[in-house]
Amino acid sequence: MAEKCARAAALAAMSELSEAVLAVTRHLDTSAVLRTILRTARDLVGAEYAALGVPDGAGSFARFLVEGVSDEQWKAIGPLPRQHGMLGVMMQDPHPQRLKDVTADPRFGWWPAAHPVLHGFLGVPIRDGDVILGALFMGNTNPVGEDGGFTEDDEALLKILAAHAAIALTHARLYERERELAITTERARLARELHDAVAQKIFALRLTAQAASSLVESDPEQAREQLAQVGALATEAAAELSTAVGELRTPDLAGDGLAEALRKQVAVIDRARSSHGGPRVRFDCGPSPALPPTHDQVVLRVMQEALHNALRHAGASRIDVSLHAATDRPHGGARLVVKDDGKGFDPEAAGRGLGLVSMRERADSVGGRLTVCTQQGQGTVIELEVPGGRS
Repeated sequence: MAEKCARAAALAAMSELSEAVLAVTRHLDTSAVLRTILRTARDLVGAEYAALGVPDGAGSFARFLVEGVSDEQWKAIGPLPRQHGMLGVMMQDPHPQRLKDVTADPRFGWWPAAHPVLHGFLGVPIRDGDVILGALFMGNTNPVGEDGGFTEDDEALLKILAAHAAIALTHARLYERERELAITTERARLARELHDAVAQKIFALRLTAQAASSLVESDPEQAREQLAQVGALATEAAAELSTAVGELRTPDLAGDGLAEALRKQVAVIDRARSSHGGPRVRFDCGPSPALPPTHDQVVLRVMQEALHNALRHAGASRIDVSLHAATDRPHGGARLVVKDDGKGFDPEAAGRGLGLVSMRERADSVGGRLTVCTQQGQGTVIELEVPGGRS
């Protein structure tokens, strides 16, 4: 009987550990992964309290997740802890710390009055090579080990979970770097567009104004025609500039969510273009799809590229953008459609132009699919499908 109970407990522990490991491989956001790892760690080692800290590089913590502390207790404890006492030790020492009574250790400092009283302590650093990314902290254990605290097996389990927490944090860092690179690349593209479009129109504006000035006395009628052309060029330049400025504003995907970020960007472009005689740009969204951050970025960038093409080349009077959850896919996802009533184009003749290659590469990077439906004089429909949390 005892053997069966031990086997059941071992299977339960393996199941919990597997769930935490799988959380890292799924496309969950980093906070969700770390929370899953923390809860699993607390359950596996039987800790009364558990925490996971990620340093901010300034002596405090960018993230500090806790389990076993009520909202009221957490509020009473006060601001996020600084890196003092054993917390500071864990941010500097790459070795695990397993103590029967943390308060008896000479490195122990203090804790706020509302802080739970801890004795048994187990801390394991979250490392990427020699770099400490954070740490897992366990406090009090029941039932206690033979030495009155956490056991070697507890420490071994926590090391495994810390390794997977390191993977999650490393992925988060890589994603942030990729995001920054994408923003830099996008700004460079817009700078080129400003030079190619707005600068050229301003140059034409200057030449036309000079021509009008030289014709005022000799040919007033021709001068008036040239001045009308000046007005048209100025209107086009203002529209191009307004659109570029709108695109330069970095959408807040994390704060607004994908659908709202797209809606805001479309609204800015619509105001800039329609107020200067350009096409109306409309946005429609059904139930907001839940996507990983990398997929959100792909949908945003493809929409921007498709809109840019339609505005610059289609000669359209209307552009419709829609975003809907892909309910027909086994793991969910999203479907983005950018449709214009413009002159269309020959996809084969376009070759690598119009950003089609980059849009397809973005779609491929997340296991998605991009399709282009167009022909001369019939407008263009660009459709992007991206998978949900699992591809």
